[in-house]
Amino acid sequence: MMGISIAGFDPSGGAGIISDMKTFAALGIHGTSAITALTAQNPKKVFSSLAIDTDYIKEQIDSIFDEYGEYISYGKTGMLYSTEIIKVVARKIKEYNINMVVDPVMVASAGGNLAKEEIAKSIKKYLLPHCLITTPNVYEAELLSKIKINNPDDAKEAILKIGKVSNVIITGGHLGGINTIYNKKGDKITTISKTLFKTDNTHGSGCSFSAALAGFLIKCNDLDISIKKALDFTEINIKNGRYGTLNQSYNFE
Repeated sequence: MMGISIAGFDPSGGAGIISDMKTFAALGIHGTSAITALTAQNPKKVFSSLAIDTDYIKEQIDSIFDEYGEYISYGKTGMLYSTEIIKVVARKIKEYNINMVVDPVMVASAGGNLAKEEIAKSIKKYLLPHCLITTPNVYEAELLSKIKINNPDDAKEAILKIGKVSNVIITGGHLGGINTIYNKKGDKITTISKTLFKTDNTHGSGCSFSAALAGFLIKCNDLDISIKKALDFTEINIKNGRYGTLNQSYNFE
């Protein structure tokens, strides 16, 4: 079983490509990747970021599918940084027919803008129409929907707007643990509540959740089941977190 993550690099190991690879490995998935940006950050602060040249991003993706194309049908995206990068990735998703989980990274939870102001508009225009599901947190959902989210009812209003182009889960870390899900197939909104722990070990939780969702889709090919399992996986890895981030390998120790 194989998957791909197209995302940024976090040298602290808590988020981005490293987090995605740890998550894939925990699920028994062989992870491949294409790096879209480099960052200087730790769990508490983003210092700077540097975009990778779009031609090199294309070359990374092409090299993976040249060898492993027959094995990869699911993947995820993370930090894409610019409209130019988003367009390139969207074209490659279509070219290789990847069922993609889009984590619309726009602002890091540790603080500091990780993307340019047009990112939300570009993600919605170029990327979401070609993805399987997107996984915004509350603040990302506000940018995508242009609706202020203060409570679960606001989340339902926002999710219907985003859901015009994609399946959606608005993660509940800033909504009392209430995750709001919209499945276009059934045209319905559901919610799943998870425990919020008093912990600082949450850096990269969105990255790990979206990677887990892609991983479970690889394993079972069912969106509803994969969402539930990915939420459980993320919850238990936050509970057992360390060093300011999740601990995807806790059950191997």
